[in-house]
Amino acid sequence: MARQVEAAQQERQGMSGMERLSLRVSEMINHPVAQLQRWVLIHRLDSDGEREWEEALSQMSATDELELEHRDNGSVLVRWEEPEKTGIPGVDEWERDNEVESDPWTACPETAPF
Repeated sequence: MARQVEAAQQERQGMSGMERLSLRVSEMINHPVAQLQRWVLIHRLDSDGEREWEEALSQMSATDELELEHRDNGSVLVRWEEPEKTGIPGVDEWERDNEVESDPWTACPETAPF
C-alpha cells in the first residue's frame, strides 16, 4: 500500500501545474453530488499558479455549456444545465442503425433463409 501512495505522489509531482489544476477541477465537476446538483464551487489553491488559474477559467468560460459566476472571495461557481435527452439511450440508436426501408425478404426473394 505504501508503494502505491509513493507512486501516486511521484506521478503527481511529474505533472505540470495546469495538469494538476485541470485534473482537480475535472474531478470536482464529475463528482456524483456535483452532477446531481449541476453546480460546483471551485477555488484557487496556494499551489495553483496565477497563469494556470486564469487559463483554466478562460477555458471553462469558452465552453458554451458552462456558466461561471465569480465570487468576492475569489472562488468561482460553475453551473451547467442537464443535457437534453432524446429517447431511450441505446435503444433509439439501435433502431436508427437497423432501419430497413422495405422488407429485405420481399425485395430479394432469392436470399430468403428457407
